Amino acid sequence: MQPVRVAWALAAAAAALSLLALFQAHFLREGQLVAGTCEIITLDRDSSQPRRTIARQTARCACRKGQIAGTTRASPACVDAHIVRSRQWCEMMPCLDDEGCDLLVNRSGWRCAQPGGRVKTTTVS
Repeated sequence: MQPVRVAWALAAAAAALSLLALFQAHFLREGQLVAGTCEIITLDRDSSQPRRTIARQTARCACRKGQIAGTTRASPACVDAHIVRSRQWCEMMPCLDDEGCDLLVNRSGWRCAQPGGRVKTTTVS
């Protein structure tokens, strides 16, 4: 009896996934994002200055109510709007797991410090 239950559960899961894919294909037009997701549109890097790289990234997000575009784990993501309004950037966990996060003095962004001493600074405009 056990293999039959497993097969039925797998068939039910496959049916649910195909319904979800059908829903998304029917209601999401090409180029639309699923609610709560982001995608990177452009990424420009400038390494013309020695020992410094300036990267500018533009992302497009489809956030849910109460959320706004931000960054989590160094990737664009939808975060709670109160984080952006209060400029408490480190609350959205913008740095990688092994990095430490510090607010800039004027709260215009944050710094991610890696264990080796390398620092990534992000400013919000």
